[in-house]
Amino acid sequence: MLLSCSFYHIMTRGNNRNVVFKCKEDYLYFLKLIGKYKQKHPFDLYHYCLMPNHTHLLVQTKRARDFSLFMKKLNLAYFHHYKRSYDWVGHLWQDRYKSQAVGKDDYFIQCGKYIELNPVRKKIVTKPEDYEYSSYKLYAKGVANPLVTTDFLYNELGRTAKDRQGKYHELLVSQIVEDTYGQKSPWGSSRQRYNEQQKIDRRFKKAESSE
Repeated sequence: MLLSCSFYHIMTRGNNRNVVFKCKEDYLYFLKLIGKYKQKHPFDLYHYCLMPNHTHLLVQTKRARDFSLFMKKLNLAYFHHYKRSYDWVGHLWQDRYKSQAVGKDDYFIQCGKYIELNPVRKKIVTKPEDYEYSSYKLYAKGVANPLVTTDFLYNELGRTAKDRQGKYHELLVSQIVEDTYGQKSPWGSSRQRYNEQQKIDRRFKKAESSE
């Protein structure tokens, strides 16, 4: 269950870990679909990375129902593209999508960079700026990206654009972020994980009491 106005790491994976992006046109078409449906169902996209067999989005929802509709339309539209292009039969995506709450603290921007470093960890590229299908170059190189809302912690990295880009390039990811990545618990510092979990629990209880 997603909560409105909350921060999430969203991941979708190809069914049976199958490749879902086979060529440059596939990646670009998926990004085009994000832009299209994001206009109809607004939310803030702070960081993203498209990998050959899965995707990562770091978002803030505005209305939970809107974001769920966005993901449904995005994945369905891309499925039809993939089916036409490769004569695909069967499920493309594994389940619907996975969501992990993210704390709004100093670790948030590290979570974003950790997502963008996926191609380096998987040895697809040696430098994150060489990967075309992530938000990394917006932060480290100043390359405009209309899909992305600038991370709210980014401006604190420096006074000038050049300073911020350099600091982001050098930004180290804490072991706390690595240890909580992909877990069911919220992602970030222990305090923020506790705060986010408390907020989630309160909203669940409120929803249950109204049924």
